Parts: sequence; C-alpha cells; structure tokens
Amino acid sequence: MNKKLLITGSILGILGIVLGAFAAHGLKELVDADAIKSFETGVRYQMYHAFLLLILGGTSFVSAKSKKIIFYIVIIGLIFFSGSIYGLATNELSSFDFKTIAMITPIGGLLLIVAWVVILIGIIRNKVD
Repeated sequence: MNKKLLITGSILGILGIVLGAFAAHGLKELVDADAIKSFETGVRYQMYHAFLLLILGGTSFVSAKSKKIIFYIVIIGLIFFSGSIYGLATNELSSFDFKTIAMITPIGGLLLIVAWVVILIGIIRNKVD
C-alpha cells in the first residue's frame, strides 16, 4: 500500500503542476479571471492531497487498513472536488454542461475532510509515541 500511495501522490503532483501551468498560461485567453481562480483552487487542493499521500506512504503512523481507506477516500474526493472544479471552470469550452454535476463538488470536499479525520483517528489509535 505504501508504494501505491507514493506512486499516486507523485502522479497527482505531476498532474497538479501540469494543470497549474495550463491554468496560468493556456486558459488566460479562453476563460475569465474568476474561472482561472476556481481552476487554481482545484489544483491547490489536488497538490495538498498529493503531498498528503506522499507523507502517508512514507510513514507508519497509521495502520495499513487506514491507509487503504484514506487512499480511496482521497482519490474519490479529488475526482469529485477538483475534477468538478476543473470542469466547471472550463465549462464554456465543452459541449458537456458541468453545471449539471456541480453538486458533487461539496461531496468531494466532504470526502477530503473525512480522509483527514481518518488520519487523525489513526494517529490517536497508534500506541507508539
């Protein structure tokens, strides 16, 4: 599981940098400043959670079972949260109306919060100081 966390965190980090550069340079001419700001919010939360997975994969402060749960919650949370923000920010560039799925954004945010709560519980339950 640690290797999976480290690989996924690395991939999310790489994609976050690519998407951040795209927002800073490629989207300027295509969408308004508010859309770019929203897109950058999605990138920022993706990067936070890329670092989270890297830290989690490199430590032993939570159990393997908790790591697995956290991994899936973070992935689904990022798809719902950051993914929907990316879609909403670039909505005018697509034939799909991302506004129809906008309600998954807060669900994704809630899942990301839950992942942090699972980490906290894992740390508290860890008997090692």
